Amino acid sequence: MIMRLLPLLLALLVTACQQPLPPGMAARGNLLLERSAPARGVDQRIRFLVIHYTAGDFPTALATLTEEHVSAHYLIPAAPPQRGGKPVVWQLVPEQARAWHAGASGWGDRTNLNDTSIGIELENPGFRRTLLGRRWYPFPPAQIAALTELAGQIVQRYQIAPQNVVGHADIAPQRKQDPGPCFPWRALAAAGIGAWPDPARVSTWLQGRPPGEPVAQARLLALLAAYGYPVREGMDDAAQRQVIAAFQMHFRPADYRGLPDAESEAIARALLAQYPPGR
Repeated sequence: MIMRLLPLLLALLVTACQQPLPPGMAARGNLLLERSAPARGVDQRIRFLVIHYTAGDFPTALATLTEEHVSAHYLIPAAPPQRGGKPVVWQLVPEQARAWHAGASGWGDRTNLNDTSIGIELENPGFRRTLLGRRWYPFPPAQIAALTELAGQIVQRYQIAPQNVVGHADIAPQRKQDPGPCFPWRALAAAGIGAWPDPARVSTWLQGRPPGEPVAQARLLALLAAYGYPVREGMDDAAQRQVIAAFQMHFRPADYRGLPDAESEAIARALLAQYPPGR
């Protein structure tokens, strides 16, 4: 009987000898971590949310995004399947890990946004070429509903500033044009995700000028650079127009020819007033 009880008695003795850890201390393997003096010099690694489209169908995108050379944190189908009444989205990379979705990019004083962003890919063909020019594909409501839920959680979790919710074209205007002019930025902003200019502010800055009235290209580019767009010294006229076109595609998709006009300038000034740099 004593021999049978011996293991139990030993276990009780070991348990009795173990002292509870004091507040602020945690065990990790054979180490004890003292956490009672946290540093104040720290900030969140995730600063940006970048929206993309796949320019192809879901199976092709899933295969591409799970290979070695490109990735994204999330992929949302055009028609998300439902399970238990909830839409299913694909998480391909943990949020804490770095995904390869942004490439050469810049926003504000940051470059290489892969290091500081979460990337979401939306299944969408992008556009088709016609005799009348490009025809862009819309985003289905069910897909945008799933995106709104996911993006809203991410923005809240990392306290991402509205002006830091961007498209791939915003951060890489010389290479990319996604998510394109059909993407519903205004609807997302109304849901608390991203920025959108207040119409009254735009009207005030327009100062009665015709929307298409030409303005100084350099002045408009300075405003876009202050907002975050990657404007660099030595850019030729075509590259400058690409930056303007990316801005217009995001905030004025009815006309994104890249021409510097009064309405674009008014929108930029309204955005800077609503979302001051560095806030």
